Amino acid sequence: MKQDWKPGTLIYPLPAVLVSCGQTEEDYNILTVAWTGTLCTNPPMCYISVRPERHSYDIIRRNMEFVINLTTEDMAFATDWCGVRSGRDYRKFEEMKLTPGKATLVSAPLIEESPLCIECRVKEIISLGSHDMFVADVVNIRADDRHLNAETGKLELSEADPLVYLHGNYYGLGKKIGKFGWSVAKDKKKKKK
Repeated sequence: MKQDWKPGTLIYPLPAVLVSCGQTEEDYNILTVAWTGTLCTNPPMCYISVRPERHSYDIIRRNMEFVINLTTEDMAFATDWCGVRSGRDYRKFEEMKLTPGKATLVSAPLIEESPLCIECRVKEIISLGSHDMFVADVVNIRADDRHLNAETGKLELSEADPLVYLHGNYYGLGKKIGKFGWSVAKDKKKKKK
């Protein structure tokens, strides 16, 4: 039996990402975001939604660039801490011993400890209510080569132990159940007969 609840944002799990922003070391900041996702494949676009009162909001709005840094189970403490502490009061890179790295195409720093860093340029800002959505073009991806399969060249991101956010809690991914298209794949054993 199901019951009605008031409307809410219960689409879970979500990636727990660290968004880095700023153009100079004095300006660098990190913001934890779970309201993020893919918007389009071609051209590659994504979004983050941020409350206007957050310290990073003005930095991103001023520079119109940011980096989405995927997080791992090893980064869980820093991911949570950067979400509950303000950059007005703390220098988050230093406090969490995270390394600001040079992005390829944007001024915002990337986080060296992240397995995948998505460089973004803001295309549009949409005011939605409690949050504003920063719609962005993905201009570059920086992938940690420790997670590249040498034989196939494929990114094996699951090996990085990604962190996800589920209704106020952080989790690892768990076991693999299948891959895209497995439900309709032809049985190779039948073909051999």
